[in-house]
Amino acid sequence: MHINFKNALCCVLALGVLGVAPHAHAQALDWPSKPVRFIVPFPPGGSVDPLARLTGARLHASLGQQFVIDNRTGASGAIGTAIAAKSSPDGYTYVFVFDTHAVNPTLITNLPFDTLKDFSSVMIVATAPMVLTTSPSKPYKSFDDVVKLAKAKPAVLTFGSVGSGSLGHLAMMLVQQQLGVKMIHIPYKGGGPALTDAIGGQIDIAVTSVAVPGPHIRAGRLRAVVTTGDKRTQTFADTPTMIESGLPGFSAHARWGIVTPAGIPQPVLNKMHAELTKAYGQPDLRKQLTEQFSMDLVVGTPEAMTKFVVSEMARWAKVVKENGIRSD
Repeated sequence: MHINFKNALCCVLALGVLGVAPHAHAQALDWPSKPVRFIVPFPPGGSVDPLARLTGARLHASLGQQFVIDNRTGASGAIGTAIAAKSSPDGYTYVFVFDTHAVNPTLITNLPFDTLKDFSSVMIVATAPMVLTTSPSKPYKSFDDVVKLAKAKPAVLTFGSVGSGSLGHLAMMLVQQQLGVKMIHIPYKGGGPALTDAIGGQIDIAVTSVAVPGPHIRAGRLRAVVTTGDKRTQTFADTPTMIESGLPGFSAHARWGIVTPAGIPQPVLNKMHAELTKAYGQPDLRKQLTEQFSMDLVVGTPEAMTKFVVSEMARWAKVVKENGIRSD
């Protein structure tokens, strides 16, 4: 076989100029050549798990490889994220993170990974406000009802979130600071377990992203009380915001993102980002995520994901420290 060494050398030099090693470029062409692991650090029943499963199904259809869901729950998402941090940076392990990813560095003493140094950002997938829900058997028909009881009986009303330091927890801490009331926080390992106890009346209020409780509300098992967005959502058009309910300027949005162990070959990262962008651009998947799960799709760049994590780490560190919040 005749080989044109001049052309081959030009290709190698061109890859070098672009900062791409020939073997890394080959990796991107071959990727994925085996099953890819999606670590989900929260249990089924919440919002992170279905997002990962829907994403994996689309990538399987387009790339022909299995995308295996690996639920590793606990410590506000830190247990699954720690497993990902120790994985090989070869493009075959990714972790779907929630807003707790940016809070855990302040929240958890001796966190077994560096949130910035040990991961490469892949993408911010979506955002959504939080919603406070309660069992119809409870007397809270409005946020004003919640506030009145909290003022009348301090440290009696209970609210559940997906864990200590989660956005729901921190948002409620800000609510208590602004209103001068005291409530009891009950941490859970995910939105699903929190909603289960809210439906059963074991807690007064569940604070989750709007992506989770829709089916329960439509079935009459839960009542939506208030949301934390800048404006009302399409899914919860009849539910007022915190701003409308007497807290001017109050806003808290959940965010879903994807990260991978630091050191992943850049061409592989680029290909993964491109495949994700294509998947989330499919009209039927966009409709499902926006209508069924009330997510506002962002589908941002890796740089935007990193910028978000840095800014959120700074934003919530103050709240964590001022309130003495610890991981359970």
